[in-house]
Amino acid sequence: MKETFQAGVYWPGRKESAEDCARRAETFFQLLSRCDPIYARWFEQADSLKKAMQLQFEPTYETFLSFFKRKKYNEGAFGFSFSAWTGHEEQGHGGMVMIGCGSAVAPPSNNCLLYLPSAGPEEARVLTVPVLKEVLRAMILAWEPDWGVVTSHELRGALSETRRAGTFASWLTYFSRHRGGVPPLPEPVQIEPMEGKGTLVLLTPERLTASNPEHVALARRVQDALFAEGLLDPVVSGRPAI
Repeated sequence: MKETFQAGVYWPGRKESAEDCARRAETFFQLLSRCDPIYARWFEQADSLKKAMQLQFEPTYETFLSFFKRKKYNEGAFGFSFSAWTGHEEQGHGGMVMIGCGSAVAPPSNNCLLYLPSAGPEEARVLTVPVLKEVLRAMILAWEPDWGVVTSHELRGALSETRRAGTFASWLTYFSRHRGGVPPLPEPVQIEPMEGKGTLVLLTPERLTASNPEHVALARRVQDALFAEGLLDPVVSGRPAI
């Protein structure tokens, strides 16, 4: 079975206004647009393809502020919830973003998820370490999360019994500065600072997959070292948030 990947960042309860979230969303979409051409245009979700294709929007502060003031996207004490897609009709060639922000209530965690391409030249371009680093950078600078990851559904299941955000390491994993320092890790793992916000851990330069036993074994060794340093606590207590 083909593994499909997503990038996600998560943070605990943090009350923010519609204006705060609109600024963060604008920053995220601006930075994401520089990662690959597929992220240059966006559409709201709708009940049908025909209707959705009529809902293209410009990802500006003013646009997001108008969205977050709508009943459709405003969840009261639970903040704001919004999703958008890239308008690619061919399955797997584009992507979708889901955002939950501005909530002081936990669980669940606040989050920003990007479902990555799984077919065609788009997959070949985006599922590379240089591009994925920039994708996570966009998420981190915009949302200031506690923890982030690039993983497949299969890897998540292989590496975390609970699947709770913050509790496992995958292909790329981000730890905010307040979680603590990342210890030395076995080769070929790379550790890099991320814009003064925290630390990025890259397990392999090639695509990490659940179908490769060596990849899974490496991830588990890294998890053991990170767990020993107290870096793999859940982002929020309670139910799974991924």
